[in-house]
Amino acid sequence: MFPRSRAAISGDVAPCSCHSDHMALMTWDIDGVAQWADRSGSDAVLVQSLRGFIDAGKVGRLVCEHILGMSEPVRLATFEIDEFLDYRSRRPEMTFSVNEWTSYDEPYLAIDMVTDAEGRAFLLLHGSEPDVRWEAYIRAVKGAVYKLGVGLTAGAHGIPMGVPHTKPLQSTVHGTRQDLLPDTSGGFGTVTVPASAQNLLEYRFGQWGLDAVNVAVHVPYYVSQSAMPRAAQHALVQLEGLTGLNLAPEGLDKAADVALSEIESQIADSEEVQALVATLEEQYEAMEASRRDGIPLDRPLPTADELGAEFEKFLAQQRRESPPQD
Repeated sequence: MFPRSRAAISGDVAPCSCHSDHMALMTWDIDGVAQWADRSGSDAVLVQSLRGFIDAGKVGRLVCEHILGMSEPVRLATFEIDEFLDYRSRRPEMTFSVNEWTSYDEPYLAIDMVTDAEGRAFLLLHGSEPDVRWEAYIRAVKGAVYKLGVGLTAGAHGIPMGVPHTKPLQSTVHGTRQDLLPDTSGGFGTVTVPASAQNLLEYRFGQWGLDAVNVAVHVPYYVSQSAMPRAAQHALVQLEGLTGLNLAPEGLDKAADVALSEIESQIADSEEVQALVATLEEQYEAMEASRRDGIPLDRPLPTADELGAEFEKFLAQQRRESPPQD
């Protein structure tokens, strides 16, 4: 389990937190809140999974879909999506059939009560990442955290990295307090990357004395545009360790096997990609040996500028392709 947040320990919960104007950005379901009150305990967990611009391997989306499929979700709160979405930059899809519109892929942003494999209730914040009003959105989530008795907010997503798919997946776990995090060395020094609402929420929560953690799974950049269920399983395992929840990652075993077979089949048709994977395997093994034995690498590690350049390359590839659909 996780330590209680400093705000919860100190009792520093301002009465206005749940009643100020930002709460008008959300509509509460009275019945759902009542059900949550009956089932929630102290220091509840809120898992956040927003559909945004960056999610290599579709890790966050797969985690969200898996959690929603574990139980019947109960809606607690719905955000006023028009306040946060730029429809012209991220147009939802509509379906036209013969001579009429038959469906609309309606964007949403909501908080649901869900349950883990052992029946423990927790919260899931999911839907479209806000395009605008990030600070107002984060203040609204802060109000919801106080209102619903949340002790820890956790999230997961994928980031593109120069790693091979043939080796064990790794991740970077970051958060608002060091004692929330696993005792492992990070793969990054200092690097500047484009912001996301999910990471900004973690940053603001740290300033406010609230506990938040995020798992960034390292997804091989050559498959980062495709769904990678194995990376989602890794994220689920990490979230289990951080939250104490049972998220049944084995439920993605079949999908992970199918995706791996597809990757291997595509690589078998390209000698260029095979050579790339072999090079990444050598680099991976050299870095692992260096960490294990303390032996200096015979080649320099990527600099922060090089990592940032690779990230910008990934962004450019995203922009050239079709806009993300929620």
